[in-house]
Amino acid sequence: QVQLVESGGGLVQAGGSLRLSCTASGMIFSINAMAWYRQAPGKQRELVARITSGGSTNYADSVKGRFTISRDNAKNTVYLQMNSLKPDDTAIYYCNTQIHFIGYWGQGTQVTVSS
Repeated sequence: QVQLVESGGGLVQAGGSLRLSCTASGMIFSINAMAWYRQAPGKQRELVARITSGGSTNYADSVKGRFTISRDNAKNTVYLQMNSLKPDDTAIYYCNTQIHFIGYWGQGTQVTVSS
């Protein structure tokens, strides 16, 4: 059974940094793309960043140059380094992968950026 467990969220002031982690189990981590999504109150869930099995990345325009996604296949973990955080980055952040057209989600971790 695929499980994704996020950690690293919290409260930070604008301009600060956080690093989110997502550890996967029950899957062959190294061959799967991984992604981070976020959902702010009253808004739809949106893709933040994605990394392929080969390490190629793509980002939402709103986070380009501030966020970095990376992966450590030896630890079955994907990271999201978030710098220069803004109040608009406040949301629940979810880890995601898709295997055989089935989407799997973590429980989410809250990120709150104060102004």
